[in-house]
Formats: sequence, C-alpha cells, structure tokens
Amino acid sequence: MSDIQHEEAHTGPIKTPKQLLWTVIFAFVIPVFAIIGLVMYVTSANKPGAGAVDEPALVAARIQKVGSVEIRDANRPLRSGEEVFKVQCAACHSTGAAGAPKFEDAAAWAPRLKTGLDALVHSALAGKGAMAPQGGGDFDDTEIARGVVYMANAAGAKFPVPERPAAEGGSGAATPVAAATPAAPTPQAAPAAPAAAAAPAATAAADGKGLYDKACFACHAAGVAGAPKFGDKAAWAPFVAQGIDNMVKIAISGKGAMPPRGGSSASDDEIRAAVQYMVDHAQ
Repeated sequence: MSDIQHEEAHTGPIKTPKQLLWTVIFAFVIPVFAIIGLVMYVTSANKPGAGAVDEPALVAARIQKVGSVEIRDANRPLRSGEEVFKVQCAACHSTGAAGAPKFEDAAAWAPRLKTGLDALVHSALAGKGAMAPQGGGDFDDTEIARGVVYMANAAGAKFPVPERPAAEGGSGAATPVAAATPAAPTPQAAPAAPAAAAAPAATAAADGKGLYDKACFACHAAGVAGAPKFGDKAAWAPFVAQGIDNMVKIAISGKGAMPPRGGSSASDDEIRAAVQYMVDHAQ
C-alpha cells in the first residue's frame, strides 16, 4: 500500500494524454492568441479610419506656398471684410464645410470669439485643421484680418475694423526684389518651335496649380462636402467622362456646396487651368 502511494506522489497531476493536451492548450495556445489580439488592437489605433484625411498629403499641399516671392502695391485701397469673405472664405464658412463655423452662427463662433481677435487672425493666416493658410494669396494680412472681423462681428463680436499700419502705408513704392520667375529669353536665345509650343502648356499648368492652392485646395484636398479628392482617380472618373468643357462650366457656375468659381475671382481661363490641373493628377 505504501508503494502505491509513493508512486502516485511522483507521477504529477498529468496522468492521461487528454490532460496533457488541455495543459498545452491553456499554457501555450491561448496565451499566443491573446498576445496576437493585443498587438492587433494596439497597432490598429495608429491606422486612419475610412474616409480619414491623408494628413501627410495635406501637410505637403499646405507648405507649397512657402518661399514664394510677391511684390505688392502697399498704397492700394484696402478691400472690405465683406469682399474678402465672399472671395476667400465663403466656400467653407457659408455652408459650414469641414467643421468651419458657419457665417452668422453665434453658437459655433462663441468659443472662438473668446480666444480674441489676435488668435483668430493667426489661425486664418497660418491655417488650422482643414483650413489652408490664407496668408500669401490675393489679399494681404490686413485684408484677411478684415475678413475675420467681418465674420466675427456677424456672429456677435464687436471687433474694430483693422486698418493698414502707418509704416506700411506711409512709403508706398514697392521695392524691387529678386523674383523667383526666370527671366524671359532674349531673341537670340529663342527656343525651337517644339519647345515654344510646350511653353504655354507649362504656364497653364503652373497657373492651374496656383489657383488650386489658393481656392480649390480647401475642399478637394480632403474630399470635403462631396468634392472629388485630389488625385483620386475613381472619384474623378464620372466627371472626366463628362468632358473638360462641362467640368469648367460647373466650376464657373458652382454646384452643390461649391460656390461659383470656387469662391474666387479667377477668370474663365484660370478656372479651366485649375480644372485641367486636377484632372491631370487624377489620370
């Protein structure tokens, strides 16, 4: 009897193949699957969800204006805040697209008004969220500030209308600066006919990109309000099938959440160049 008890004391808890199988499952298989599930959960938090904005592309598009050189007439009359709003801001603020506080919506503007005029103007000039930087476009910083004041006051603020600083308006002559644009070739260095034919196309592409960066980017970079996203071949396909003329007509007259001419004062030729620029990058 003592021999049997002594033998059982040394055999351990696993006495059958079935017990061994369950021991392996609980000791190895289940922990492995638990670790895999935990890793998948942690890494999934770093992946953008469906429809999320392509942040690297958005940042790359925003910094394209950096380094541009412009010469402006400091003595020209300042444009009103209402004009700036209609041309530059209405595309998003008239409809509340991409989370922009809607014009005259006091509730949406209230938390922003509490930050003060300086903070609002800084956000407009530097860009914030889906809004591209507004500095460096057709309007100078003072005019952009006027547009901000126009929208803020329509939502209940009492900000004074900004005026151009005395130092900026006192000496009106623009100082010549080194331009980034290459000088026109002399008659002796005129290119051959094929190269000359390609020059207008390159100029048109550059003009189209400029208008896109200034007016179209706000909605088309992220696909806001149903706008076909820049570079998205599938989204642009049904529009491309209608032909460039029809797309230009829609861009000029406006459709859905898109205001006429994208909220800009661009000419028909500039609108066509911008549409062509977006189409070229969707093929």
